[in-house]
Amino acid sequence: MVFKRISLSAVKMTRSLLLVLMTVGLLAGCSGTDRLKYQERSVTELYDMALDYLNKGQFKFAAVSFDEVERQHPYSSWARRSQLMSAYAYFKANKLEEAILSAERFVSLHPGNKDAAYAYYLIGISYYLQIADIRRDQKTTELAMQALSEVVRRFPFSKYAADAKLKIDLTRDHLAGKEMKIGRFYQNKDDYFAAISRYNRVIKQYQTTSHVPEALHRLTEAYLAVGILPEAYKSAAVLGANYPDSEWYKYSYDLMQKYNVKQP
Repeated sequence: MVFKRISLSAVKMTRSLLLVLMTVGLLAGCSGTDRLKYQERSVTELYDMALDYLNKGQFKFAAVSFDEVERQHPYSSWARRSQLMSAYAYFKANKLEEAILSAERFVSLHPGNKDAAYAYYLIGISYYLQIADIRRDQKTTELAMQALSEVVRRFPFSKYAADAKLKIDLTRDHLAGKEMKIGRFYQNKDDYFAAISRYNRVIKQYQTTSHVPEALHRLTEAYLAVGILPEAYKSAAVLGANYPDSEWYKYSYDLMQKYNVKQP
């Protein structure tokens, strides 16, 4: 460990060594956990120790050290600062649920703080990084979109808004992909009306996503399968008007020729 390289015979101990000695006391008996053994310290000692952990990349210990600042000195100005730093440290440690809880606590207690924009962004990005593949429940995806939308709504001119908008678009694309997967499942089971409902949802709710051309083509297929030719023609026409170079339009065009569907 790094502690062994520090000479205790030095005439003057540096600030770094003082932090190490204090850390040893706090971590006694805590091997294998993220919890610190309680020892009362001054607010500056605790905060400096947490920063030291952060700078060394020991993010889990940094997070619980920042938590300790608030626990021991809840009414100090350092406590407010530590709440957000704790959220950031948890985020860096990939403890995303803890990061969300810490950031939510910060914004609930200090909604008008100058760093509230970052706290909201941290909540959104923490949900975003937990988005599962389209085969699983999309509750986390919806929470990510809600949280990122809050960043854009509350802080439209902040430096976090542009990235939040980009990730909202990616999140919407993810949700549309889920709807398409369900729609294809119903279509493969010959449950065409259930499939049509899903494809229409993609077109209406996620009209700016990359899944719309396929959704229009699948609608054409489904309407042809149930014999509703005017609607099949309409979906193919919309596809051709908006995505004339798409491979999906080529497939729909070939289908319309095959079934000899004419304009109603």
